[in-house]
Amino acid sequence: MGLQDSGSSTPLSFTTTLSQPSFPPYKSGIVVNVTPYNNPRIPASNVVEYIASRPENSAFVYIYDVAEQVGFGTLTKEWSNIDTTAKIVDLQTRAGAGLSLIGRLSQGTSVDAASGNILTAYTTPTGLTQMAPSFSYLPHASSAARLVIHVPTVTPIGETLALSPTLSSLASVWNILPENVAVLLSSTPQQIADFADLSYRISDFHVIHLFDHYSASREMGHELIPLVRPNSTPATIHTAIKDAGYRFFEYHGDTTAETVIVILNGPLALILKAALKNSDTGLGIIIVNVLRPWDEAAIQAIVPSSVTTVRVLDDVPNSVTQGSLYVDVFGSLWNANPKRAVKSHRVIPSQTQHFIQVPTAFLQFIDNVVGLNVSASVPSSAKKVLIFGVPDTPLAAFPALLEELFVKKVGILSRLLTDHDVFSKPGGINANRLIISRKDSGDFLPIPFVLPLDSDSHGHSDFLGIFDQGLLKTHSLLKHAKTGSTVVITTSWLRAEFLDTISQEDMTLIRERDLSVYTIDSKAIAANLVGAAGPHYVSAQNLLLEIVFLRLYLGAAATEEAVLQLARTSFDDYLNGVSLSKFNSHAWSGLRVVDAPSTGETPSAATPADPPVLKDFEANAIAVETTGGSTVVNGARLSSWHEAAKHLIFPSVFAPPQDDNSTQNPALRPEVPEATFLVTCTVNKRLTPLEYDRNVFHLEFDTSNTGLKYDIGEALGVHGWNGEQEVLDFCAWYGVDPDRLITIPVPADESKMHTRTILQALQQQIDLFGRPPKSFYTDVAEYASGDVDRYALRFIGSPEGVSTFKKLSEKDTVTFADVLKKYKTARPGIERLCELIGDIKPRHYSIASAQSVVGDRVDLLVVTVDWATPEGTPRYGQCTRYLANLKIGQKVTVSIKPSVMKLPSNPKQPLIMAGLGTGAAPFRAFLQHLALLKSKGEEVGPVYYYFGSRYQGAEYLYGEEIEAFVLDGVISRAGLAFSRDGPNKVYIQHKMLEDSEALAQMLHDDEGVFYLCGPTWPVPDVYEALVNALVKYKGSDPIKAGEYLESLKEEERYVLEVY
Repeated sequence: MGLQDSGSSTPLSFTTTLSQPSFPPYKSGIVVNVTPYNNPRIPASNVVEYIASRPENSAFVYIYDVAEQVGFGTLTKEWSNIDTTAKIVDLQTRAGAGLSLIGRLSQGTSVDAASGNILTAYTTPTGLTQMAPSFSYLPHASSAARLVIHVPTVTPIGETLALSPTLSSLASVWNILPENVAVLLSSTPQQIADFADLSYRISDFHVIHLFDHYSASREMGHELIPLVRPNSTPATIHTAIKDAGYRFFEYHGDTTAETVIVILNGPLALILKAALKNSDTGLGIIIVNVLRPWDEAAIQAIVPSSVTTVRVLDDVPNSVTQGSLYVDVFGSLWNANPKRAVKSHRVIPSQTQHFIQVPTAFLQFIDNVVGLNVSASVPSSAKKVLIFGVPDTPLAAFPALLEELFVKKVGILSRLLTDHDVFSKPGGINANRLIISRKDSGDFLPIPFVLPLDSDSHGHSDFLGIFDQGLLKTHSLLKHAKTGSTVVITTSWLRAEFLDTISQEDMTLIRERDLSVYTIDSKAIAANLVGAAGPHYVSAQNLLLEIVFLRLYLGAAATEEAVLQLARTSFDDYLNGVSLSKFNSHAWSGLRVVDAPSTGETPSAATPADPPVLKDFEANAIAVETTGGSTVVNGARLSSWHEAAKHLIFPSVFAPPQDDNSTQNPALRPEVPEATFLVTCTVNKRLTPLEYDRNVFHLEFDTSNTGLKYDIGEALGVHGWNGEQEVLDFCAWYGVDPDRLITIPVPADESKMHTRTILQALQQQIDLFGRPPKSFYTDVAEYASGDVDRYALRFIGSPEGVSTFKKLSEKDTVTFADVLKKYKTARPGIERLCELIGDIKPRHYSIASAQSVVGDRVDLLVVTVDWATPEGTPRYGQCTRYLANLKIGQKVTVSIKPSVMKLPSNPKQPLIMAGLGTGAAPFRAFLQHLALLKSKGEEVGPVYYYFGSRYQGAEYLYGEEIEAFVLDGVISRAGLAFSRDGPNKVYIQHKMLEDSEALAQMLHDDEGVFYLCGPTWPVPDVYEALVNALVKYKGSDPIKAGEYLESLKEEERYVLEVY
């Protein structure tokens, strides 16, 4: 007996519930259809991936990590292993992330020239922001070579990383896009699929396709049809858009409107479009489908002649940023006839989130902006089903099964959207929204508008299912049921226990909204019928819930014959030898009605004096189930949300996937996003005298067999540890066993958990001795049992406590541990404490060696950071103390960070290096490499090296090497400034003034490069010295000389790395 094809076995598998078990074998005999079209089980995002990965469309697909983190790209990777697709390349998102694409596009191979060099990339709005500066190097787009970027528009925002469709991060991108880049925006499932196809037909532009991944592209239930092309040949953007039946701009609303709103295509645009359908309110909307190239003539033509005011809604990061869309509209209409006023309205991310979570708030915002009453309504015939559950349970598959039931009905449209909250409850929560309506019920409205999950909900669902009784203890879910609606809860509780357990808030909701609440113990009934294990046990629970839903959904028409006829759509007549009729009778007899007690009736258990605050559901994760049965959540591949112990016991089995081309060890610090390497300390040598008050030391690490590679000028990230004895002392004081196991979120991806001992967590990961932010005081106040401590902590965390916080942070330099010891009654559990504090951040140090010279070695130059509090308590920098105490042979976890300190590609260019103290580190690497080039007979340009410290006898760092570089001619001129050695203080800017003429010549005439590394304080004086040199010897004035130096920054010829 097998399930009728659910789509779960096709390579176009849909986005689904977290760790959802595969559908149990309900009904058999259906052949899987792999085409993505005309299949309501395939969401639009999968169709986009399908189109993009076809070898006839793309030569390569570059999948950036941020795209997979929002559930886009995982399937493309999987298909490449089982089908013929474009070649797949994984990339990390960082500054300059687009350069590899530009290089590939500019330097295609001969094979590319024959077959076409069309590249596809997947990223997010945040990732696109990092890539955009590289686009200025894009070659001309052609039918044979161009770039297509698909951007799912969903972004984690705020402290809770709630998902949002905001485009605010792109506000800085629109103005820097070159003219050969087109930007398409799509918002409905069909339009998303069409624009993905169009992206590969447009031949005269590189294309960025932004599509709604907050909801529309993830919905199931739409039978998408392929885009009909007049012919298969590439076309210009105007021809392609027109032939597909679309326009650059859409107009909706009153044809004689006096006010028009211009908005980028997206979920908010669809809401306003629906509100203005058949409207004669004097208001219209222009939806922008193509933002680039901006078609000035098209928008001038589409604005009705009656319009006097144009209002532009711009997604911007803050209220002071001017939106690019306003600039485009204003530039097109300011001088057109008739004259129109163009007004800007900036929408910041918090507003977008509010508008999405409370859709009526967006229409109220429009009312306030235009002074007109607009409203959008959901067809009254639409039925709204909302089901909450937890992953990795038998009923996790039920929403998809229910949607499948209605998909097969002619004339019925059933739309399913699944969202996940992985933060508010260990293991996560699923919210499944199913909208059942007639196919001809009007314009497409986003599911979050039709069935919102706002925190102040007045109730929207017709049927609310809560499929885990524990959720009633932790979350406020009954508020989503509308007045007079039905609620079904799977629970083993009887009525008395149910009433004793639920909150007073939920009890009041049941009474005031007259909710029909039913409970059913589906586990017990299924176990009684088919046994308490195996696939039939899973199938039985789903069958029981489907029968219950059908009987309640059909109401008076729910005869046994009608219910069973519908159930047979999914199930055969017998399940493990038990007839559907028997399941029907057991389901109905096991369904209990819960009558809320009257206001005067008191539950048997006493109400707690301080009941727990119920949490709200907030979508913050996207999950994709692969054909192999594993679940990928925010880019992390899981099989269960309860894997922590397995990770600890079997680390080699559960280690993250490793790149075959890299020998770096991902198991060293799996919680950090950077590639980490385990290196060995071979030298730890103090460079300053023992009696000197500064400990500057030189470190060398052996990198043999680690795979660690670094470029000249890059920084080494050191993942330091807290001192073991300090951690043990804290554990003893806090009253916890350091050897006890705890499970805590992985900081870089809190959708993952890992298990460690308390000692491991506090020593290696948690920043226990770091400085707490203001929010920590407020957070930990909630755990203070003493009133004095609680109010004091709340005060410090409040706006009024800013002076106290500043004193504690900057003067007393208190640590997290100090705060806990000062306010002793604030005692969160150790796992919660770890979450409140957060992890130790890697400290980055400029690498003081050139790998081309030293080979499998990396050197550092470090100064110990130490100070005393006003009370005389010694304090130490966490990482410099860790490094200073390293023993020879000790292992250290490190990572590599790119830097602005880079040698020019032409070794003949003059170099001016200015380093203060440990700022000499990167220049040692520079000089080593230049000496190597010179030893090979290569010509090296002049090098002026300036170094400053207090005393030559104590802090002439690498002095012997500097003298050798001077003798060998690597350094042309050494300007050494030791400020405390003479009667007058001499700094590096004074030495630079002595060489003003030469410096001006190098920078102005010889393409020289200037570098400064060290503390920030000398920057103004060094800047002034260079300005004076240009004024004196190049005939410039101070303003122009300053502007010239600023222009050198753009050319990477005036480089500062200061701290």
